[in-house]
Amino acid sequence: MANVVTIKGVKKLYKMGSETVAALNGVDLTINEGEFVALMGPSGSGKSTLMNILGCLDRPTLGSYKLLGQEVSGLSDDNLARIRNKTIGFVFQNFNLLPKLTSLENVALPAVYAGLGTDERLTLAREALEKVSLADRAEHLPTELSGGQRQRVAIARAIAMKPAILMADEPTGNLDTKSTVEIMEIFRELHRAGSTIILVTHEPDIAQAADRQILVKDGKITKDIITAHSDEVIDIV
Repeated sequence: MANVVTIKGVKKLYKMGSETVAALNGVDLTINEGEFVALMGPSGSGKSTLMNILGCLDRPTLGSYKLLGQEVSGLSDDNLARIRNKTIGFVFQNFNLLPKLTSLENVALPAVYAGLGTDERLTLAREALEKVSLADRAEHLPTELSGGQRQRVAIARAIAMKPAILMADEPTGNLDTKSTVEIMEIFRELHRAGSTIILVTHEPDIAQAADRQILVKDGKITKDIITAHSDEVIDIV
C-alpha cells in the first residue's frame, strides 16, 4: 500500500517575544493510501498546526514532509496552492460556502480554479452532489439548506476533483445529532470506496469512525491507536 503522507522530524516554531515556542516538536507520521485517520488532542496540543502542514496550508520550520512521494516542505506559496487544488479536498466546520452561489456552483469551484471547461466542471459537480445524496438541491442557495445539507455540499465540493486526500477539520462541530450521524456515514461510505481521509476532532465518538486515532499532545504524537483491525495501542511516549 502506497504512502500518501510521510513526515519526519517535523517542528513548527514560533517566536513569542524573546522565547521560541514549539507548536510541533519532532513529529514522525506515515499515512497510507485508503486509511481513515482521526487526529485528536486538546486545545493547544498542536493538532491544528499538524493539520495545516498536512494540508499544505503551512510549512514546517524543520523536518521533511513528503506528499505522494514529493517533498513539499520548501515549496513556494504558488506551488503549494497548486498542490492543494489538485491533491487535497478540504471540509471545514463552518462549511465555507459562497452565499450567492448555488450548491452546484459551490461544488464546481475547485474545477473553476483548475481551469476546466464549463461542461466538465458541471458534470463533476453533479456527480459529487449525487454521492452525498443532494442532487435535488443543486440549484438551492446555502441559505435555503439546513446545516447538514450545507455540510454535504461542502463534502461534495471537497471530492469533486477526486483528490488523493480528504481533510476534514471538526466537520460535525456545528451540526445537531441527526446531521452528525448522516455526515459521518458519508465519510464512512467515501472511505469504503477508497478515499484517504484525515479528520481532526476533539470528540471521541466521532474519532471512532476512523481506522486510526492519533493523539497529539504538547506538540508530539503520544498515541497511535489502530481501531479497525486490532486493539493495538502504540504508546509513543
